[in-house]
Amino acid sequence: MFAAILVILQLFLTTVMGIYFYRQVKAQNSQPGGNRYSGRRELDKLNKMKQIHLSDPLNERVRPMRFEDIVGQEQGIQALKAILCGPNPQHVIIYGPPGVGKTCAARLVLEAAKHSEGSPFAANAPFIEMDATCVRFDERAIADPLIGSVHDPIYQGAGQLGINGVPQPKEGAVSRAHGGVLFLDEIGELHPIQMNKLLKVLEDRKVRFESAYYNPEDSNVPRYIHDIFENGLPADFRLVGATTRSPEELPPALRSRCMEVFFRALEPEELGKIARDSAEKAGFKLDGETANLVGRYSASGRDAVNIVQMAAGLAQMEERNTILKQDVEWVLDSGHYSARTDGMRKRDPQPGVVNGLAVHGAHQGAVMEIEAVARPGKGRVSVTGIVEQEELGAGSGHTMRRPGTARIAADNVLTLLRNMNIPVDEYDLHINFPGGMPVDGPSAGVAMAVAAYSAITQIPVACDVAMTGELSVRGKVLPVGGVPEKMQAAIKAGLKRVLIPAANDQQRYRELEAEIIPVDDVHQALELALGVRGAELAEPRHVPALAAEAGNK
Repeated sequence: MFAAILVILQLFLTTVMGIYFYRQVKAQNSQPGGNRYSGRRELDKLNKMKQIHLSDPLNERVRPMRFEDIVGQEQGIQALKAILCGPNPQHVIIYGPPGVGKTCAARLVLEAAKHSEGSPFAANAPFIEMDATCVRFDERAIADPLIGSVHDPIYQGAGQLGINGVPQPKEGAVSRAHGGVLFLDEIGELHPIQMNKLLKVLEDRKVRFESAYYNPEDSNVPRYIHDIFENGLPADFRLVGATTRSPEELPPALRSRCMEVFFRALEPEELGKIARDSAEKAGFKLDGETANLVGRYSASGRDAVNIVQMAAGLAQMEERNTILKQDVEWVLDSGHYSARTDGMRKRDPQPGVVNGLAVHGAHQGAVMEIEAVARPGKGRVSVTGIVEQEELGAGSGHTMRRPGTARIAADNVLTLLRNMNIPVDEYDLHINFPGGMPVDGPSAGVAMAVAAYSAITQIPVACDVAMTGELSVRGKVLPVGGVPEKMQAAIKAGLKRVLIPAANDQQRYRELEAEIIPVDDVHQALELALGVRGAELAEPRHVPALAAEAGNK
């Protein structure tokens, strides 16, 4: 009896266990089929999405495909070729405003380098493009799309290797760019820690990975992972960084490792050409006057194309294939676009008014009128306009502020004029920088001295001359930056003579349309701008401003 009960119980338990394992096996067998069904459904959905295409935006259709299509950057492209197309290509940073062709130029230069004799770039050299503003920085180093990271076994989705306790290195953009070019747009926005990692990669030409889970004696670790942890992952590429920032805003350690190339802002007539070309590619007619209107209101090539595209939409709604001037005017009004100035206005020679030269924005040269007025007073001087102040020691715990260098240059001018026997202490001098252009830097020193001397002596300043240069208290003209951009601005404004520091002079300036005159002393600048001989400068016979004021009394 007992034996029979035991047999029945054993059969019952066996049956229960059999049913349990049968259900488990059935579930396992049915799951892959379900996954396959789900996978097929998602794949069909993906393929249907791929079959849907919108028309390409006009900006994509007019993207430059040849060097000739990049407007206005011949000098910058030539510099890029010199840096990247030789047997020893270097890292490079491209400075310039947005929408002037920096990315397209870098792509085309790499293609040209592949066909250059002695170039180390192979025919299949990659061009990896990333936007530094979108590079995610993770303090835990779980994911790093730029440098690469290690997928440790504790992370979800570590796979079979993770189950065996094997850390898995994951390559980043620097390794994908191995043997080619890594184009990093807006490189100035990169996180400081990411920047330091990138600099280390540039130096070592490889990426080093670390993991607390890596055991060099673990037999489960594949040989290639051993090799990566011990020798690093190759990352021998050339960096091409693009930025809209000024060079001073980038880390010195990065700049010291890179050559620097400047892409200039486009002129209105160049933007008008882009507008005409884009309209033609869109299948519309655009006359020269309307294209020039687009150019005057555009800040970049993208702006010009966007204006044309919207104006073309208006024309299309009215079933026209011609973009009219009123179409563009409507777009400019609805988009609140601001017009560019047409340059300096024509004027006659006047006392105290000097054509100064400056650089603003993305290394754009500009001509600005510097005004000076002298009235009998007690030697006071005021400088107005957007004259910046400078902060020293920011972030060091000890911060100082000092007047902007334009204000310091005005003090230098007063000392210089006193040494020239000009009775500046009998005047109140007002120097103004009109037009809303920020003035920061000593390069206005020569122009300020000429304006102040002219205001006091009432000798008119020639209106066909512009000048730049720092001025010492002894009257020496010192070198300044941005001279090429300043000269081009003066030439575009129709000025015939440009005074520059002798230390900035180069032989190639002789080929420019204007007469470039190097000066090393303020007396030379005064003679050229005022038409006064040196002896008269040193000992002025009278001071008309003071005499006129006395006569009025």
